[in-house]
Amino acid sequence: MTHPGCYLGVDGGGTKTRFALIDDAGRMLAEARLGTTYHPQIGVQGVREVLSAGVAAVLGDASAHAADVRHAFFGLPAYGEDHQIAAQLDAIPRAILGHERYRCDNDMVCAWAGSFDCADGINIVAGTGSIGYGQRQGVSARVGGWGEAFSDEGSAYWIATQGLNAFSRMSDGRLPHGPLHAAFIGSLQLERDLDLCAHIYGARAYTRGDVARLCAVVAQAAMQGDAIAQRIFERAGRELADIVSALRHRLGFVNEEPTPVSYSGGAFAVGALLLDPFTAALRAASPTYTLHQPLHEPHYGAALYAIRLARSHG
Repeated sequence: MTHPGCYLGVDGGGTKTRFALIDDAGRMLAEARLGTTYHPQIGVQGVREVLSAGVAAVLGDASAHAADVRHAFFGLPAYGEDHQIAAQLDAIPRAILGHERYRCDNDMVCAWAGSFDCADGINIVAGTGSIGYGQRQGVSARVGGWGEAFSDEGSAYWIATQGLNAFSRMSDGRLPHGPLHAAFIGSLQLERDLDLCAHIYGARAYTRGDVARLCAVVAQAAMQGDAIAQRIFERAGRELADIVSALRHRLGFVNEEPTPVSYSGGAFAVGALLLDPFTAALRAASPTYTLHQPLHEPHYGAALYAIRLARSHG
């Protein structure tokens, strides 16, 4: 059996990579989930291995072949942030699919396409990292996504590191002890506070994704009433809203023109802790913002974008 109208979408990420294969009508034929495709962490060869395995998995589940893929879209983390690496990433799908009916770009495009069904609007991704992307009347723009070393404000990684900083200050006595201190000790099973360093540095150091998952510990403390943890989420919401405002300007939304906004990414899994301050900051910035839940998940959005690309190419 072949699928002459199948389209492949790949949503890479700092923690996981998801694959979707859909038909002309948008019906899901197969999907898969594998590990990160963040090339600064696993290298270009690691990206190649994950993409090869994921594409093989969805094609196999759908009894399809690479030649059946009319178009594909590969959204990859950190794509476009090193033009020499981008050229290497661009070549990977050609080797996997055996044809050139595909496009690579940053994974932010997958999230936007899923949230808006490829319609105009601004989407914020707050996952392992953070970035904003939007389109308006054929113009596209990105803001943020500069990486965890000095940016990615409002992301799960950023929230986690702000929480770790607060833990160190509580341990030293520079801040009063709160539920956050106990939450990290319990979650990481620390015998001594300084044992935290072994999780962050050296041979046993956590990966970027491992650190990002500690966002859940900060959320636990915030729900237990830790004021410092709550303020971390409040600031995260404001940081993400600032990205939206910058994008609104860059995309040319004018005067009282409605500005659709949506969101995606694992940091929003904490629910109201992040969504409420994000919403409040948007309202304070402009009454033109209209916030709505994402219509689809990003990997499905990537496949929808593949359909759009195929149609634009005739």
